[in-house]
Amino acid sequence: MPDLRSVPTLDDVARAAGVSTATVSRCLNSPERVVEQTRKRVMNAVEALGYTPNFGARVMAAKRTFTIGAIIPTMENAIFARALQAFQEELHARGYTLLVASSAYQPKIEEEQIRALVARGADGLLLIGHDRDPAIYEYLRARSIPVLSAWVYAPDSEQPTVGFDNRRSMRVLGQQVIDFGHRRIAMISGITRGNDRASARLVGLRDALQSNGIDADAMPVIETPYEIDTGAAALQNLMQSDRKPTVVMCGNDVLAVGALRGAREMGLSVPEDVSITGFDDIELARIVTPQITTVHVPHHEMGRKAAEALIDIVEKRSTGASVELKSTVQMRGSLRNLNG
Repeated sequence: MPDLRSVPTLDDVARAAGVSTATVSRCLNSPERVVEQTRKRVMNAVEALGYTPNFGARVMAAKRTFTIGAIIPTMENAIFARALQAFQEELHARGYTLLVASSAYQPKIEEEQIRALVARGADGLLLIGHDRDPAIYEYLRARSIPVLSAWVYAPDSEQPTVGFDNRRSMRVLGQQVIDFGHRRIAMISGITRGNDRASARLVGLRDALQSNGIDADAMPVIETPYEIDTGAAALQNLMQSDRKPTVVMCGNDVLAVGALRGAREMGLSVPEDVSITGFDDIELARIVTPQITTVHVPHHEMGRKAAEALIDIVEKRSTGASVELKSTVQMRGSLRNLNG
């Protein structure tokens, strides 16, 4: 037995488990390649000895840091939480560590964080959306850092994307709203500048209006940060109009819940006095009363597939191809059918 007061080595683990050092390495770096019985024996030895892999040696051998960076626009609400959790779980299963940063929807901050993660040796980057300064992508290409964009599906983009069609998703929800007899439609949108998801959702709703002979240019639109307070204020602003909307469609569920609160503060009933819809289908949309009609985004699947795709690019098993996921409309109590 090794001296437990000393730092245990790979050889110590191999002797304790009765396997080769190569098998121990496979268990730690590619556990899916080792049969379960052997893997359990090795991991029991690792735990008993308190062995910690030599990260520096692993980096030198593989010429990678086994670290992936992710930059999300905000940590202040749950919009990105579920997908990021699935992303992290898949990375962990494949032996990678995740570093996360938040840009507060500020392109300049995002660029600084990209450079910082590259400087720290990130093997690849997950970004949200694909519309940003081309110089950023050139910077990453020059350093051979793979990048993948999530929350969007853009097959013509030079960078691979894993996500859904924001424009089409909102167009489908808009068509459902129109089919329910609504013609006085307003929108509370996220800030569209620098946010391709918010822009695409606004365009998608206008598509639905135009295809049904409704003047899309006349639709009232308020752009505001994704916050409950701003959603409430925007709803109250819209409902003070001489031509009050029968439905207020929101760029995400956080704004929709804010709009719901704003309606109640005005003494309005939802959906009897005004209908409200959201986008994303986070838990918040289902715990309010009435529950929010929204677009369900496949957060968990998106996070998992993004991790799979990005690691395949990092490990040179793929050059990267965009993956489209399906979004669906979730009909709930916040949307009234005016047709009876």
